[in-house]
Amino acid sequence: MDIREIQNLIKFVAKSGATEVKLEMDDFKITIKTTEAGAAEASYFQHYPSGQPMQQMVQQPIAQAPAPSAPAAPVAPAADDNSKYIVIKSPMIGTLYRKPAPDKSPFVEVGASISKGDTVCVIEAMKLFNEIESEVSGKIVKILVDDMSPVEFDQPLFLVDPS
Repeated sequence: MDIREIQNLIKFVAKSGATEVKLEMDDFKITIKTTEAGAAEASYFQHYPSGQPMQQMVQQPIAQAPAPSAPAAPVAPAADDNSKYIVIKSPMIGTLYRKPAPDKSPFVEVGASISKGDTVCVIEAMKLFNEIESEVSGKIVKILVDDMSPVEFDQPLFLVDPS
């Protein structure tokens, strides 16, 4: 796990409302605790197999995440000149995949009609693939994120014309 993945995990935990998360893998252990203000503090320890020199890492904060704002709905009206369109937003941090598998066709394309509950993409977060379903019916007007791109919480993904 590299520092970027750890920072994304910290942001995800801070926004999720969890107070403490512990993750143990073969070669390291990470603990993330959130404060009452919503900021997350993490510490991790590197473990080495016996027979190798042991290095002790000092417990210290890796990153501070800003206090999360009020949770936004995954679907909200657009604020710009596209006010007649509805924006489907990312409900989490992760990597967006527009296809169910590399050899398959995308879930949706521009011009496709979707119904409430249709899967529009998949977001991978911590090795889990989460299907993102539409909460509105309509027609896809614009795809705002490329396939296999990192996405942030509440980032706009698709513009939908509900008419």
